[in-house]
Amino acid sequence: MTSLDETLSALSDPHRRGVVDLLRARPRPAGELARALRLRPSAMSRHLGILRKSGLIEEDHQGQDARIRTYRLRPEPFSGLRRWVEEVEAFWGLELQAFKTHVETKHGKGRK
Repeated sequence: MTSLDETLSALSDPHRRGVVDLLRARPRPAGELARALRLRPSAMSRHLGILRKSGLIEEDHQGQDARIRTYRLRPEPFSGLRRWVEEVEAFWGLELQAFKTHVETKHGKGRK
């Protein structure tokens, strides 16, 4: 599986997109994420594991209690996703421009 595939797969779940949305504001501990998304800790742990494996987030064990993990977004996977989306948008931009040119040419020649 490519990194783009892993990114898209990880983001396919609404709870994981919710985690990403929350982490855009600031790093947060797992418990805070679970409460905000109304998930049980075990379910949040599974979602965080998938997001970590895909590289979208990383965990930090700062502080005195090593059991408390804080999560933050990693920019690299999002850069790859952004490049892919830009390529798809460029493709459709060219296709739509070609269609527009075709329609204008076809209808422009028939009208006087």
